[in-house]
Amino acid sequence: MKIKNGFVVREVGGESVVVPVGEMSKNFHGMINLNETGAFLWKFFSVEHTVDEGVAALRAEYEVEESIARADVERFVETIKSSGFAE
Repeated sequence: MKIKNGFVVREVGGESVVVPVGEMSKNFHGMINLNETGAFLWKFFSVEHTVDEGVAALRAEYEVEESIARADVERFVETIKSSGFAE
């Protein structure tokens, strides 16, 4: 899974916000607020990775149990895909 090009993550007031740029800004009019885990996963999936790689990366970054990391990554991936933000 990989997040489509045309989005950038910015820190605004201590919060991570995704904004569309270029051609993507013509199709998506808004911002996406991310929590700390969401920002980590967004940056991680800005290049092609599998869900399993995402789970391993999340566990390494946050020292969380595999079942919790897997649930978080799967929910993130499903949200990105259903929103049309994944390639």
